[in-house]
Amino acid sequence: MAGGPAAVSFLTNIAKAAAGLGAAASLLSASLYTVDGGERAVIFDRFRGVLPETVTEGTHFLVPWLQKPYIFDIRTRPHNFSSNSGTKDLQMVNLTLRLLSRPDVDNLPTIFTSLGLEYDDKVLPSIGNEVLKAVVAQFNADQLLTERPHVSALVRDALIRRAREFNIILDDVAITHLSYGIEFSQAVEKKQVAQQEAERSKFLVAKAEQERRAAIVRAEGESESARLISEATAMAGTGLIELRRIEAAKEIAAELARSPNVAYVPSGDNGRMLLGLNAAGFGR
Repeated sequence: MAGGPAAVSFLTNIAKAAAGLGAAASLLSASLYTVDGGERAVIFDRFRGVLPETVTEGTHFLVPWLQKPYIFDIRTRPHNFSSNSGTKDLQMVNLTLRLLSRPDVDNLPTIFTSLGLEYDDKVLPSIGNEVLKAVVAQFNADQLLTERPHVSALVRDALIRRAREFNIILDDVAITHLSYGIEFSQAVEKKQVAQQEAERSKFLVAKAEQERRAAIVRAEGESESARLISEATAMAGTGLIELRRIEAAKEIAAELARSPNVAYVPSGDNGRMLLGLNAAGFGR
C-alpha cells in the first residue's frame, strides 16, 4: 500500500514536467518565425510600433504577443493594366502597360506604415494611368505609331520617377498593346485606300507619258529613215527602189507557188482563151 502514494506522486511529477515542457515548447514555437528566400520581414511592436529594421532571410526570435512579423515578397512581380487616353488631336487610344516591380528593401518599414502589404496594387495602377494620359496627350494619334520608341521611353522614365516616390523599384516598363477607336481606324483605312488610288493614278500618268515619248521616238526614227531614203534616192536614182520591188515580188511569187489553190494564167490572148474555156466548162 505504501507504493500507491509514491506512484501517484511520481505520475503527478511526470504530468507537471510534461505540462512544463509543452508550455515551453509552445512558447519557443511562438517565439520563432522564418523568413524564406526572396522575402523580408517587418516587425510590429505593440509598444514601439513598426520597428525601423528590416529582417533578412532565416529563422529569428521575437517576443510573443508583444511583437508580430509581416512578410514581404521582394521578388520582381509583373503587373498589367489598361488605360483609355486622349491624344493631342482628340483621338481616343487604348493602351496596355506591363510593369515589373519590386519594393525597395531598405524602406520596407516605410512602405508597410504608409501603404501596407498590398502596396503595388494601391500605387501602380493609379500612377500608371496618370503617366500614360500625360504622355499620350503630347502626341497626335499617328505619332504614337511612328514615334513609339520615343513614347515608350517617356512613359518608362516618368513611371520610374513616380514609383521611386513610393519606394517602389521598376525593373521594366513596356507598352504591349495599342489600339485606336473605331472612327479613327476607319479614317486610317480610307486614307490608305486614297493613297493607293493616288499611287495608281501616278503610275497610269507615268505610263501614258512613257508611251507618248516612245511614240515620238518612233515617229522621229521613221521621219529620219524616210529622209535618208529620199536623200539616197535623189543621189543614186530609183535603182534601189526597183531592186526592193523585185525582191518583194519574188517573195510573193514563192508564197503563191507553195499554195495549191493558186493557178497561173498567161498574159495576152492565150490567157483570155484559157479563161474562156474555164468559164464554159463551169457553165455546163
